[in-house]
Amino acid sequence: MQFSSKEDIDAPIEEVFAAVSDFDGFERSAIRRGIEVRREDEAAAVAPGMAWDAAFDLRGKRRNLRLVLARLAAPEEMQVESESTGLTGVMTVELVALSPQRTRMAIVLNLAPKTLSARLFLQSLKLAKTSLTKRFKLKVAEFAKSIEESKTRTA
Repeated sequence: MQFSSKEDIDAPIEEVFAAVSDFDGFERSAIRRGIEVRREDEAAAVAPGMAWDAAFDLRGKRRNLRLVLARLAAPEEMQVESESTGLTGVMTVELVALSPQRTRMAIVLNLAPKTLSARLFLQSLKLAKTSLTKRFKLKVAEFAKSIEESKTRTA
């Protein structure tokens, strides 16, 4: 199952890349939402191989998720791979400089089942694909807007 979204952001590509690779900020945000997050590597800088273990409740069940920064080509591309008990996921973020002050951000999330129960779970998501796609695009648009707003706050 695939979700994708594109947003044009009024900010230089370097600022957008800094925002999408702000893993410390994402960790804090997840913790505020009640997700247990634990960094699994000791890297000081953002680099491929960074990894996190996360645990959260979904549909009344405790879920564990492993996230790994698989690819990083600053400031154009980043890929994060995830694995849970029944699902694997790959999220790719691509940035294209449209002008010195404008960047196009494309985010693609692919989910694939590893087990029969995960296949059934994804099948149920497919029934709600339209509403899930709308929510995904809305969250990407909100993130893009927050990048633009942080640019105006610092200017």
